[in-house]
Amino acid sequence: MIMKLSHAAILMAGVLALGGCKFDFARTTPPAAKAAAADYQAPVPPSPPVANTRAYCYNASDLDVIRSRMVQQEFVVATLQCQTRGGARAFEGQYASFINKYQSELNSNARALTQVARAKRLNVDVFVTEVANRTAQRAPTDPEFCSRNKRALDWALDPKVSSLAQVPPPYDLGPEMNIFACPAR
Repeated sequence: MIMKLSHAAILMAGVLALGGCKFDFARTTPPAAKAAAADYQAPVPPSPPVANTRAYCYNASDLDVIRSRMVQQEFVVATLQCQTRGGARAFEGQYASFINKYQSELNSNARALTQVARAKRLNVDVFVTEVANRTAQRAPTDPEFCSRNKRALDWALDPKVSSLAQVPPPYDLGPEMNIFACPAR
């Protein structure tokens, strides 16, 4: 009986202690407007030494294909995560405009990604899911998550940008996923 009471007392003390804590969760409200520019990308971790990546590196063309798909998938996550003060999706209209602007490139990218996946023995479904999961993990930890994605969408929709290859992904997840550029020869 005393053991049960002590467990209940410890549990209650823990709950009361947590009740006094202030939790700072990331804001998912849309940010203030900024001029469109490609200055939004989160810092990219350094690549490992060249000798360590030569066996599984990606050429520039393959990296363009992978990063284009990263951009699209990261925008999907941001569209689902970022909300207006009223709780509506903040980027839904911009994402629809993005899809309209790059529809043909996204279609050809899907075919190209399948070819890269065959050559590199990469599972496309696993890759896309991994990008989405890693991006979703950034939402509660990066206070600039929504503003970073808004700036990326603004840049993608800017008339100066004519190709999806000109739009860096908000988070270059390549190094985390062992996707590295081949060293220059």
